[in-house]
Amino acid sequence: MPSSSKAYVNGDEKHLVCVTGAGSFIGSWVVKELLDRGYHVRGTARDPSDQKNAHLIALDGAEERLTLYRADVLDYGSLAAAFSGCHGVFHVASSTNNDNDSMVVAVEGTKNAINAAADMGVRRMVFTSSYGAVHMDPNRSPDTVVDETCWSDYDFCKRTGNLYCCGKMMAEIAATEEAAKRGLELVVVVPAITVGPMLHQTLNYSSDHVARFLTGKKREYQNAVTAYIDVRDVARAHALVYELHDARGGGGGHRYLCLSAVLHRAQFVQLLRDLFPHYPVTAKYQDQGDGKPMVKPYKFSNRMLKDLGMEFTPMRESLYDTVMMLQQKGHVTVPALPMPNRARL
Repeated sequence: MPSSSKAYVNGDEKHLVCVTGAGSFIGSWVVKELLDRGYHVRGTARDPSDQKNAHLIALDGAEERLTLYRADVLDYGSLAAAFSGCHGVFHVASSTNNDNDSMVVAVEGTKNAINAAADMGVRRMVFTSSYGAVHMDPNRSPDTVVDETCWSDYDFCKRTGNLYCCGKMMAEIAATEEAAKRGLELVVVVPAITVGPMLHQTLNYSSDHVARFLTGKKREYQNAVTAYIDVRDVARAHALVYELHDARGGGGGHRYLCLSAVLHRAQFVQLLRDLFPHYPVTAKYQDQGDGKPMVKPYKFSNRMLKDLGMEFTPMRESLYDTVMMLQQKGHVTVPALPMPNRARL
Protein backbone atom coordinates (compact mmCIF):
# COMPACT_ATOMS: atom_id res chain seq x y z
CA MET A 1 0.00 0.00 0.00
CA PRO A 2 1.72 3.21 -1.13
CA SER A 3 2.26 6.07 1.30
CA SER A 4 0.10 9.12 0.87
CA SER A 5 1.88 12.04 -0.79
CA LYS A 6 -0.62 14.49 0.68
CA ALA A 7 -0.13 16.10 4.04
CA TYR A 8 -3.30 16.49 6.05
CA VAL A 9 -4.33 15.58 9.57
CA ASN A 10 -7.90 16.48 10.55
CA GLY A 11 -7.96 18.97 7.68
CA ASP A 12 -4.76 20.77 8.69
CA GLU A 13 -1.51 20.90 6.78
CA LYS A 14 0.91 18.38 8.21
CA HIS A 15 3.22 19.42 10.93
CA LEU A 16 6.26 18.68 13.04
CA VAL A 17 6.52 15.27 14.75
CA CYS A 18 9.26 13.44 16.64
CA VAL A 19 10.30 9.77 16.43
CA THR A 20 12.31 8.34 19.34
CA GLY A 21 14.71 5.54 18.51
CA ALA A 22 14.82 6.84 14.95
CA GLY A 23 17.79 4.70 13.90
CA SER A 24 16.24 1.38 14.92
CA PHE A 25 14.70 -1.20 12.59
CA ILE A 26 11.12 -0.03 13.14
CA GLY A 27 12.06 3.58 13.94
CA SER A 28 13.86 4.03 10.62
CA TRP A 29 10.82 2.90 8.66
CA VAL A 30 8.52 5.13 10.72
CA VAL A 31 10.76 8.09 9.87
CA LYS A 32 10.70 7.12 6.19
CA GLU A 33 6.92 6.72 6.18
CA LEU A 34 6.39 10.11 7.80
CA LEU A 35 8.79 11.85 5.40
CA ASP A 36 7.01 10.19 2.47
CA ARG A 37 3.72 11.55 3.81
CA GLY A 38 5.08 15.09 3.94
CA TYR A 39 5.81 15.53 7.64
CA HIS A 40 8.67 17.51 9.13
CA VAL A 41 10.39 14.99 11.40
CA ARG A 42 12.72 15.10 14.35
CA GLY A 43 14.46 11.84 15.16
CA THR A 44 16.17 11.05 18.43
CA ALA A 45 19.32 8.99 18.80
CA ARG A 46 21.86 8.58 21.55
CA ASP A 47 24.54 9.78 19.11
CA PRO A 48 23.14 11.37 15.94
CA SER A 49 26.64 11.60 14.43
CA ASP A 50 27.21 7.84 14.70
CA GLN A 51 27.66 6.24 11.28
CA LYS A 52 24.88 3.74 12.10
CA ASN A 53 22.39 6.62 11.64
CA ALA A 54 23.72 7.61 8.22
CA HIS A 55 20.87 5.81 6.46
CA LEU A 56 18.40 8.32 7.92
CA ILE A 57 20.16 11.28 6.31
CA ALA A 58 19.99 9.48 2.96
CA LEU A 59 16.18 9.13 3.00
CA ASP A 60 14.12 11.05 0.46
CA GLY A 61 13.09 14.37 1.98
CA ALA A 62 15.55 14.09 4.86
CA GLU A 63 17.72 17.00 3.79
CA GLU A 64 14.78 19.40 3.93
CA ARG A 65 12.56 17.88 6.62
CA LEU A 66 14.56 15.67 9.02
CA THR A 67 16.57 16.82 12.02
CA LEU A 68 18.32 14.43 14.40
CA TYR A 69 18.43 15.20 18.13
CA ARG A 70 20.69 13.69 20.77
CA ALA A 71 18.44 12.14 23.42
CA ASP A 72 18.22 9.30 25.91
CA VAL A 73 14.92 7.99 27.30
CA LEU A 74 16.31 8.22 30.85
CA ASP A 75 17.14 11.90 30.33
CA TYR A 76 13.88 13.86 30.61
CA GLY A 77 15.52 17.12 29.52
CA SER A 78 16.85 15.69 26.27
CA LEU A 79 13.39 14.34 25.40
CA ALA A 80 11.71 17.66 26.25
CA ALA A 81 14.13 19.51 23.97
CA ALA A 82 13.40 17.10 21.09
CA PHE A 83 9.61 17.28 21.62
CA SER A 84 9.40 21.08 21.95
CA GLY A 85 7.13 22.48 19.23
CA CYS A 86 6.01 19.04 18.03
CA HIS A 87 2.34 18.19 17.47
CA GLY A 88 2.94 14.46 17.73
CA VAL A 89 5.46 11.97 19.08
CA PHE A 90 6.09 8.39 17.97
CA HIS A 91 7.75 6.69 20.93
CA VAL A 92 9.55 3.76 19.31
CA ALA A 93 12.75 3.70 21.38
CA SER A 94 13.04 0.57 23.50
CA SER A 95 15.68 -1.81 24.76
CA THR A 96 15.50 -5.31 23.27
CA ASN A 97 17.56 -6.89 26.06
CA ASN A 98 16.03 -9.60 28.23
CA ASP A 99 17.10 -8.54 31.73
CA ASN A 100 15.88 -6.71 34.84
CA ASP A 101 17.72 -3.49 34.01
CA SER A 102 15.94 -3.27 30.66
CA MET A 103 12.58 -3.63 32.43
CA VAL A 104 13.39 -0.59 34.54
CA VAL A 105 14.57 1.39 31.51
CA ALA A 106 11.41 0.46 29.59
CA VAL A 107 9.10 1.78 32.32
CA GLU A 108 11.08 4.85 33.42
CA GLY A 109 11.91 5.80 29.84
CA THR A 110 8.25 5.57 28.88
CA LYS A 111 7.18 7.75 31.82
CA ASN A 112 9.82 10.33 30.84
CA ALA A 113 8.56 10.34 27.26
CA ILE A 114 4.92 10.74 28.32
CA ASN A 115 5.68 13.57 30.74
CA ALA A 116 8.04 15.37 28.38
CA ALA A 117 5.42 15.18 25.63
CA ALA A 118 2.67 16.49 27.92
CA ASP A 119 4.88 19.30 29.24
CA MET A 120 5.82 20.37 25.71
CA GLY A 121 2.19 20.53 24.58
CA VAL A 122 2.26 17.47 22.29
CA ARG A 123 -1.26 16.56 21.14
CA ARG A 124 -0.90 12.84 20.52
CA MET A 125 1.62 10.08 21.14
CA VAL A 126 1.84 6.78 19.28
CA PHE A 127 3.51 4.22 21.54
CA THR A 128 5.21 1.14 20.07
CA SER A 129 4.43 -1.83 22.29
CA SER A 130 5.19 -5.47 21.45
CA TYR A 131 3.35 -8.68 20.74
CA GLY A 132 5.24 -10.00 23.74
CA ALA A 133 2.75 -8.02 25.82
CA VAL A 134 -0.17 -9.89 24.23
CA HIS A 135 0.33 -13.56 23.42
CA MET A 136 2.31 -15.12 26.30
CA ASP A 137 -0.58 -16.73 28.14
CA PRO A 138 -0.45 -20.51 28.70
CA ASN A 139 -4.07 -20.53 29.88
CA ARG A 140 -5.50 -19.01 26.72
CA SER A 141 -7.99 -21.33 25.05
CA PRO A 142 -6.98 -22.63 21.59
CA ASP A 143 -10.30 -21.25 20.34
CA THR A 144 -9.60 -17.72 21.56
CA VAL A 145 -9.18 -15.12 18.85
CA VAL A 146 -6.14 -13.04 19.83
CA ASP A 147 -6.99 -9.37 19.57
CA GLU A 148 -6.49 -6.02 21.32
CA THR A 149 -8.14 -7.25 24.53
CA CYS A 150 -5.51 -9.96 25.13
CA TRP A 151 -2.58 -9.61 27.52
CA SER A 152 0.34 -11.85 28.35
CA ASP A 153 0.44 -13.51 31.77
CA TYR A 154 3.02 -11.46 33.68
CA ASP A 155 3.78 -14.17 36.27
CA PHE A 156 4.24 -16.76 33.53
CA CYS A 157 6.61 -14.47 31.61
CA LYS A 158 8.66 -13.75 34.71
CA ARG A 159 8.76 -17.39 35.77
CA THR A 160 9.97 -18.50 32.33
CA GLY A 161 12.58 -15.75 32.03
CA ASN A 162 10.81 -13.69 29.38
CA LEU A 163 11.75 -10.41 31.03
CA TYR A 164 11.53 -8.50 27.74
CA CYS A 165 7.81 -9.35 27.61
CA CYS A 166 7.43 -8.29 31.24
CA GLY A 167 9.08 -4.97 30.46
CA LYS A 168 6.89 -4.29 27.43
CA MET A 169 3.74 -5.08 29.43
CA MET A 170 4.80 -2.80 32.27
CA ALA A 171 5.84 -0.04 29.86
CA GLU A 172 2.51 -0.14 27.99
CA ILE A 173 0.55 -0.05 31.24
CA ALA A 174 2.72 2.81 32.52
CA ALA A 175 2.19 4.71 29.26
CA THR A 176 -1.58 4.31 29.47
CA GLU A 177 -1.76 5.34 33.13
CA GLU A 178 0.66 8.27 32.80
CA ALA A 179 -1.01 9.59 29.64
CA ALA A 180 -4.42 9.47 31.35
CA LYS A 181 -3.04 11.47 34.29
CA ARG A 182 -1.51 14.07 32.01
CA GLY A 183 -4.38 14.31 29.53
CA LEU A 184 -2.20 13.22 26.60
CA GLU A 185 -3.86 11.37 23.72
CA LEU A 186 -2.21 7.97 23.48
CA VAL A 187 -2.52 5.36 20.73
CA VAL A 188 -0.68 2.03 20.97
CA VAL A 189 0.61 -0.11 18.09
CA VAL A 190 1.39 -3.72 19.02
CA PRO A 191 3.58 -5.32 16.33
CA ALA A 192 4.40 -9.02 16.12
CA ILE A 193 7.84 -10.39 15.14
CA THR A 194 8.80 -7.87 12.51
CA VAL A 195 10.43 -8.96 9.25
CA GLY A 196 11.14 -7.20 5.97
CA PRO A 197 14.06 -5.17 4.60
CA MET A 198 16.29 -3.19 6.95
CA LEU A 199 17.18 0.40 6.11
CA HIS A 200 20.22 0.28 8.42
CA GLN A 201 23.28 -1.93 8.04
CA THR A 202 23.54 -3.74 11.37
CA LEU A 203 21.74 -7.07 11.57
CA ASN A 204 18.81 -6.97 14.01
CA TYR A 205 17.16 -9.84 15.88
CA SER A 206 14.32 -10.64 13.48
CA SER A 207 16.47 -10.39 10.33
CA ASP A 208 19.00 -12.70 11.98
CA HIS A 209 16.07 -15.03 12.75
CA VAL A 210 15.40 -15.30 9.01
CA ALA A 211 19.10 -15.57 8.09
CA ARG A 212 19.77 -18.43 10.52
CA PHE A 213 16.95 -20.56 9.10
CA LEU A 214 17.79 -19.60 5.50
CA THR A 215 21.42 -20.69 5.80
CA GLY A 216 20.82 -23.71 8.02
CA LYS A 217 22.82 -22.23 10.92
CA LYS A 218 19.76 -22.99 12.98
CA ARG A 219 20.18 -26.76 12.86
CA GLU A 220 16.60 -27.66 13.84
CA TYR A 221 13.20 -26.00 13.88
CA GLN A 222 10.83 -26.31 16.83
CA ASN A 223 7.23 -27.36 17.27
CA ALA A 224 6.14 -23.75 17.76
CA VAL A 225 4.10 -21.01 16.12
CA THR A 226 5.04 -17.36 15.69
CA ALA A 227 3.14 -14.25 14.62
CA TYR A 228 4.74 -12.06 11.94
CA ILE A 229 4.33 -8.62 10.37
CA ASP A 230 6.22 -6.69 7.70
CA VAL A 231 8.19 -3.69 9.01
CA ARG A 232 6.72 -1.47 6.28
CA ASP A 233 3.24 -2.39 7.50
CA VAL A 234 4.28 -1.50 11.06
CA ALA A 235 5.41 1.94 9.86
CA ARG A 236 2.16 2.48 7.93
CA ALA A 237 0.19 1.40 10.99
CA HIS A 238 1.91 4.07 13.07
CA ALA A 239 1.01 6.76 10.56
CA LEU A 240 -2.57 5.52 10.13
CA VAL A 241 -3.40 5.43 13.83
CA TYR A 242 -1.85 8.85 14.28
CA GLU A 243 -3.91 10.36 11.49
CA LEU A 244 -7.16 8.40 11.61
CA HIS A 245 -7.76 7.06 15.13
CA ASP A 246 -10.28 9.84 15.91
CA ALA A 247 -11.71 10.04 12.40
CA ARG A 248 -12.76 6.37 12.44
CA GLY A 249 -13.86 6.35 16.06
CA GLY A 250 -11.02 4.20 17.38
CA GLY A 251 -13.12 1.00 17.50
CA GLY A 252 -12.41 -0.91 20.70
CA GLY A 253 -10.00 1.60 22.19
CA HIS A 254 -6.52 2.97 21.82
CA ARG A 255 -4.70 -0.32 21.10
CA TYR A 256 -4.06 -1.70 17.60
CA LEU A 257 -2.77 -5.23 17.04
CA CYS A 258 -0.36 -5.29 14.09
CA LEU A 259 0.22 -8.75 12.60
CA SER A 260 -0.51 -10.40 9.28
CA ALA A 261 0.25 -14.11 9.74
CA VAL A 262 0.67 -16.80 12.37
CA LEU A 263 2.86 -19.64 11.09
CA HIS A 264 4.09 -22.90 12.50
CA ARG A 265 7.87 -23.07 12.20
CA ALA A 266 7.45 -25.85 9.62
CA GLN A 267 5.39 -23.46 7.46
CA PHE A 268 7.98 -20.73 7.91
CA VAL A 269 10.93 -22.84 6.74
CA GLN A 270 8.84 -24.28 3.88
CA LEU A 271 8.14 -20.75 2.64
CA LEU A 272 11.87 -20.01 2.68
CA ARG A 273 12.60 -23.30 0.91
CA ASP A 274 9.99 -22.61 -1.79
CA LEU A 275 11.32 -19.11 -2.38
CA PHE A 276 15.04 -19.95 -2.18
CA PRO A 277 15.61 -23.63 -3.05
CA HIS A 278 19.35 -23.07 -3.55
CA TYR A 279 19.92 -22.26 0.12
CA PRO A 280 20.42 -25.00 2.76
CA VAL A 281 17.26 -24.03 4.66
CA THR A 282 16.83 -25.73 8.04
CA ALA A 283 15.10 -29.06 7.45
CA LYS A 284 15.36 -31.05 10.69
CA TYR A 285 12.37 -31.04 13.05
CA GLN A 286 13.65 -30.75 16.61
CA ASP A 287 10.68 -32.42 18.32
CA GLN A 288 10.13 -35.24 15.85
CA GLY A 289 9.39 -38.52 17.58
CA ASP A 290 8.37 -37.06 20.93
CA GLY A 291 4.76 -38.04 20.30
CA LYS A 292 3.39 -34.54 20.77
CA PRO A 293 0.96 -33.20 18.15
CA MET A 294 1.98 -30.29 15.97
CA VAL A 295 1.05 -26.97 17.57
CA LYS A 296 -1.71 -25.31 15.57
CA PRO A 297 -1.51 -21.65 14.51
CA TYR A 298 -4.03 -19.71 16.56
CA LYS A 299 -6.68 -17.32 15.32
CA PHE A 300 -6.12 -13.58 15.45
CA SER A 301 -7.86 -10.38 14.49
CA ASN A 302 -6.29 -7.34 12.83
CA ARG A 303 -9.69 -5.85 12.03
CA MET A 304 -9.07 -2.57 13.82
CA LEU A 305 -6.19 -1.67 11.52
CA LYS A 306 -8.08 -2.93 8.48
CA ASP A 307 -10.92 -0.60 9.46
CA LEU A 308 -8.45 2.27 9.10
CA GLY A 309 -7.66 1.16 5.55
CA MET A 310 -4.61 -0.96 6.33
CA GLU A 311 -3.55 -3.48 3.69
CA PHE A 312 -1.06 -6.11 4.83
CA THR A 313 1.96 -7.35 2.89
CA PRO A 314 1.80 -11.10 2.10
CA MET A 315 4.36 -13.12 4.02
CA ARG A 316 5.95 -14.44 0.82
CA GLU A 317 6.77 -10.89 -0.24
CA SER A 318 8.07 -9.99 3.20
CA LEU A 319 10.44 -12.97 3.32
CA TYR A 320 11.58 -12.45 -0.27
CA ASP A 321 12.41 -8.79 0.41
CA THR A 322 14.12 -9.72 3.68
CA VAL A 323 16.45 -12.18 1.95
CA MET A 324 17.18 -9.77 -0.92
CA MET A 325 18.16 -7.17 1.67
CA LEU A 326 20.34 -9.69 3.55
CA GLN A 327 22.16 -10.38 0.29
CA GLN A 328 22.56 -6.71 -0.63
CA LYS A 329 23.99 -5.83 2.78
CA GLY A 330 26.36 -8.79 2.80
CA HIS A 331 24.75 -10.70 5.66
CA VAL A 332 24.26 -13.87 3.57
CA THR A 333 26.13 -15.12 0.52
CA VAL A 334 24.50 -14.95 -2.90
CA PRO A 335 24.16 -18.33 -4.65
CA ALA A 336 25.56 -18.61 -8.17
CA LEU A 337 22.19 -19.84 -9.45
CA PRO A 338 19.48 -17.34 -10.43
CA MET A 339 17.20 -15.84 -7.77
CA PRO A 340 13.36 -15.88 -8.02
CA ASN A 341 11.70 -12.89 -9.65
CA ARG A 342 9.68 -10.83 -7.16
CA ALA A 343 7.02 -10.12 -9.77
CA ARG A 344 6.16 -13.84 -9.81
CA LEU A 345 5.51 -14.14 -6.07
